[in-house]
Amino acid sequence: MKLPLTPAWRARILAVVAGVGAGLAHPPLGLIIGIAAYGLLMWLAETGGPRPLRSAFFRGWLAGVGYFTVGTHWITEPFMVDAANQGWMAPIALLAMSGGLALFWGLAALIYRLADVKGAWRVLVFAGALALCEWLRGHVLTGFPWNLPGEAWRAGSAPSQMASVVGAYGLSWITIALGAATALLWTPGRTRLAAGAAIVAALAGLYGFGALRLATAKATAADAPMVRLVQANIDQKDKWKPENLDMVFSTYVGLTTQASQVRPDIVIWPEGALPAVIDDLLAPGSPYVVRLTEALAPGQTLMMGANRVGPGAKGGVDYFNSLVVLRREAPGLRVTGFYDKHRLVPFGEFLPLGDLATRLGIRSLVHMPEDFTAGPPPRPIHPQGVPALQPLICYEALFPGFASAAAKRGGQRAQWLLNVSNDAWFGASSGPWQHLNIAAYRAIEEGLPIARATPTGVSTMIDAYGGPILGARLTLGEQGIIDVRLPPALARTVYSRFGDGGLAIMLLLSASIAVAGRIRRAH
Repeated sequence: MKLPLTPAWRARILAVVAGVGAGLAHPPLGLIIGIAAYGLLMWLAETGGPRPLRSAFFRGWLAGVGYFTVGTHWITEPFMVDAANQGWMAPIALLAMSGGLALFWGLAALIYRLADVKGAWRVLVFAGALALCEWLRGHVLTGFPWNLPGEAWRAGSAPSQMASVVGAYGLSWITIALGAATALLWTPGRTRLAAGAAIVAALAGLYGFGALRLATAKATAADAPMVRLVQANIDQKDKWKPENLDMVFSTYVGLTTQASQVRPDIVIWPEGALPAVIDDLLAPGSPYVVRLTEALAPGQTLMMGANRVGPGAKGGVDYFNSLVVLRREAPGLRVTGFYDKHRLVPFGEFLPLGDLATRLGIRSLVHMPEDFTAGPPPRPIHPQGVPALQPLICYEALFPGFASAAAKRGGQRAQWLLNVSNDAWFGASSGPWQHLNIAAYRAIEEGLPIARATPTGVSTMIDAYGGPILGARLTLGEQGIIDVRLPPALARTVYSRFGDGGLAIMLLLSASIAVAGRIRRAH
């Protein structure tokens, strides 16, 4: 005999469905209608049993588990590279990731329930609660702003252009409010009509503003630097075998020297391109430095994602995940700049509570004797013969405002962004497509083009509006090169000037509505 589901269990299942639906709005499926799931979550958070606060938190947490399981299931892929030793950690990592991040959604549902706002304006209170907790997700501890709700819109599309004004966090507030407003369509009377009109007006505003902004796009200058992105498509399992160093190196050199109609000014290899420390490869007498010198023409610059060593603060050496810039000059190669990754991936490049984790037999996934060390706070770099740029190594492309803060710190604005990333860790999952979409939002926010170089895909050149340059993309599992001129930078955007000020105004509006509702009930 089958027992019918109780109302409490139906609500829990619906909460998971809401999270999954919102997650499916993101790449690679991009089912943007999924944002309507925020309306279901709002309804679930404002209804409940004898313990409404606990119910709201638990339902919000369940929705978060569904959302983050859809969005971060790729987290299991890195552990399968060395499945014999690390495969057992894959399900634990997924459970820990989705369950931990879901706490922010549980907190958002709890805040919304505590506000206890009635009427149609409660939509903006819900948007404020969840947008605030998403901002916290991007900042608490090391922060992990993967797949913010506002990044559900395809980067480069008309709605995505609003990120140039309010950033991905502000666009998240707008997106959540739009989705939550669909719950009002089930309300009888004038509220339904008002909600429908508001949704149509908001969508018209997003698409209208975006269309106007995209209409101002300028063509790339004929004398802009020619950039070559190299994608070697070497599997992560094979790259780090010591015996494969020569094969990996030869593959990159062969693609670098491939003939083309116009000689590239800048050649870019992805994060951790070679299974060796760059200091050893460039050491006097190394056969690789000779071959690398011969691969470049005088005046050419190679930007290589590489591992390097430096003196440690406590003696010994520190390992850095870096971008190293090499310029070919008449006498040979010269290092004209480097950037050490500042924001490291927890558990991937360093272990929080590392001493304890080591005693438990756990270590990070980095292919180094020790964890990586974080570089200093970022600033744009300006190597000889290259327009000033802000490197974003892998995970750093997730963070809104990263390049703006670096520009203020360094006293100059970059002319382009460079995201070298080892997306081979993601395998053939949704991860590379999501990472591509997320990184493109940094271009929209900053008004700067962004070049992406990855070892196995997706590599591409993205213009300052977040859209890929036509024909300039190497997809997953493809080996090859992209030769493309660097697109122009735009004038500084509102977001690059004022950061999350727009979000702050939206959150203030949400809080004001909540306070006003309480004052009305008190009287």
